Amino acid sequence: MEEPEKKETLQQNCQRIMSESKAMAYAVALLDYEDGFRFTIDADRPFHAASTIKVAILLAVAKAFDEGRIRPDDTLHIRNRFLSAIDRTPFRVDAEADGYPPLHRMVGRTAKISDLAEWMIVSSSNLATNLLLDYVTIEYALRVLRDAEVSGINLRRGVDDTKAHANNFNNETTGEGLLKLFSTLRGDFLSKTGRDFVINILLQQRFNSMIPAPLPPHASVAHKTGEISTACHDAGIVYLPEREPYILVVLTEVMAESNGRRESIAKISEAVFRCLTGLEAKS
Repeated sequence: MEEPEKKETLQQNCQRIMSESKAMAYAVALLDYEDGFRFTIDADRPFHAASTIKVAILLAVAKAFDEGRIRPDDTLHIRNRFLSAIDRTPFRVDAEADGYPPLHRMVGRTAKISDLAEWMIVSSSNLATNLLLDYVTIEYALRVLRDAEVSGINLRRGVDDTKAHANNFNNETTGEGLLKLFSTLRGDFLSKTGRDFVINILLQQRFNSMIPAPLPPHASVAHKTGEISTACHDAGIVYLPEREPYILVVLTEVMAESNGRRESIAKISEAVFRCLTGLEAKS
């Protein structure tokens, strides 16, 4: 399929899928390393980043390893007390809503930075996220994004900061921003050890009902989801043994508690796979 036909096919399929889903807004960003094909829809529109922001923090952790600032086996003291980005008043991460509840039972003890990084991504632990972000600092994480030439990601605070959320002071991302972020894992911004650290964690992602869901069993996806009441996202690198990988980002803004949000992203993933490979995805 030639590039203009690919773009037209993807445009029509994405519009149909999202129209049926009744999403209020959506963005798609795609980069295929097989032939350099790029495709975007509204990829410069900012969305609430939800848990996709954790990939930016993971990048900062890996860069800190590369620079010798910290080591994977270094340990952090586990606490559940953080300061709101709005007024510096203390808040706690909700244990019942956390993706990795066992970490909350470790308060007062220590955990390895490498383990916290894994729990932040694989299980989407908010407590692990805030511990790591406090340790590397927002300023350092923003510097890493700038040095990596990743624009379109606005890291402003930790997660579960309800006061900041109530004041609309949120982390934001664009489709293009996440595409650039995942693209750094294909370049030389990180050492090979750093890249492998990040990718191996992303490959262990537990939540696989979106981009990976329609793909054949031999596909591997290094990705991160993000979901709150009004947003549902997935972004990552799709690896297929018979070809070069591709990066896919799908961001959606939805009505609170709307049904079918994840299925819509899975349908876009299927449409992308079929368009790029000419093969049928799994039924």
